[in-house]
Amino acid sequence: MALDPVFKPKANALTDLFGTRKTLIGVVHARPLPGAPSYDGAPVEEIYQHAVAEARRYADGGFDGIIVENHGDIPFAKPDDIGPETVATMALLADRVGKAVSLPVGINILANAAIPAVAAAKASGAAFIRVNQWANAYVANEGIIEGPAAKATRYRAWLRAADLRIFADVHVKHGSHAIVADRSVGEMARDAEFFDADVLIATGQRTAGPTSPEEARAIKQATPLPVVVGSGVTMDNVAELLQVVDGVIVASALKQDGVWWNPVDPARVAAFVAHVRALR
Repeated sequence: MALDPVFKPKANALTDLFGTRKTLIGVVHARPLPGAPSYDGAPVEEIYQHAVAEARRYADGGFDGIIVENHGDIPFAKPDDIGPETVATMALLADRVGKAVSLPVGINILANAAIPAVAAAKASGAAFIRVNQWANAYVANEGIIEGPAAKATRYRAWLRAADLRIFADVHVKHGSHAIVADRSVGEMARDAEFFDADVLIATGQRTAGPTSPEEARAIKQATPLPVVVGSGVTMDNVAELLQVVDGVIVASALKQDGVWWNPVDPARVAAFVAHVRALR
């Protein structure tokens, strides 16, 4: 008897998207967007130009992909409170970045706005989205956040966007996991796989917080999906992490002075890429 198509083994999404081993994905932290508390009314074109400049620094340095985030929109809204202005701006921002760097581009709309991210990705041609809580639930800075997989996958199907890949955090930062404390990290990784994620993400406790190699290993051992580390990657720990996982998502360590809101530092990018290429 043939397997149901839903449960057939998936192709490796990292290989399909990036064609590399030990994939490097750089994060563009967008400036505050219209509607955000810190948006100062500057021309939106300046937001796009800033994002393109940041993405080019990663691309010129040898990164394999880019993910854009509305990280300047602190404090982040819950998914149902995110307005169409955010989706529209992120869609155009991702489009501009994709045309500027010719690398696969992903979108993360915070906080946990999977459906807005799917919409922005469809409009911009982005290749993947990151969803910080894909299955189960947790208590975040924004309140209780539920996994949107059921609604988001139906919305993706409705938009005929089946080629859009889902990068899902397993034990997302900036929150408490007391609701699912009786489930191991490995079980939560299998939950994300069961709910049709394509790539799993291991993270630390907060932005730039180090990711535990042991937790990354537990996720990697739980499912056949590729795993990347999504926070706290530095020159000092990337070698150890890449012995366990298939790639890394990097931002803070490659910014000037190692601070996430500063510009990307081309010298740091070049040194980091050279280091990883030697590991490959």
